[in-house]
Amino acid sequence: MSSTIGSKRNVKIFVLYLMKNIKYPLDYITLNDIIMQTDYVIYLDFAESFHEMLDGGLVESVAKDEKGDDLYYVTPEGEMIAEQLRSDILSSILDESLTAALRYLDFQKRSITTRCSYTKRSDTQYDFTCTIYEKKEIIYSISIVLDSENRAKRMKENFDSHPEHIYRGVLALLSGEVNYIFNK
Repeated sequence: MSSTIGSKRNVKIFVLYLMKNIKYPLDYITLNDIIMQTDYVIYLDFAESFHEMLDGGLVESVAKDEKGDDLYYVTPEGEMIAEQLRSDILSSILDESLTAALRYLDFQKRSITTRCSYTKRSDTQYDFTCTIYEKKEIIYSISIVLDSENRAKRMKENFDSHPEHIYRGVLALLSGEVNYIFNK
């Protein structure tokens, strides 16, 4: 096991705890995304543990989403295990992970759309702009001048991959809550 949270048992407790406290069914991809919001569990450990929990009756498919993907929810037995064994994991890890998961889900449920682009100026620099929209209204926009196309490409890829991280990071920096940067 390579997850920093420890054993496969801890991975299962961690996942069950998050599912129990989110309080609604999630598809596998979204569940994976919320687990990966912190670096406590690696994908392979999550995937293996999830299928064992599914086979063991701790998690079950309760419906299908609009795309036909299964939606999973923790069973009463899984809830009991999460509640009784959560003390095996530091409460600060559980709290931090649940907060990150809820932020991620909030961003996703608000029907956020993003746009990020860069254009070459007449010199060797690039204008770089990223915008986040909620229901077609701008809630975040940033424009900066960059020194190379390579930097602009990397920043665009990062923004496109995780706009919620960029948004949270900028809010934290501007509000003086810089612990966001140093807490994993």
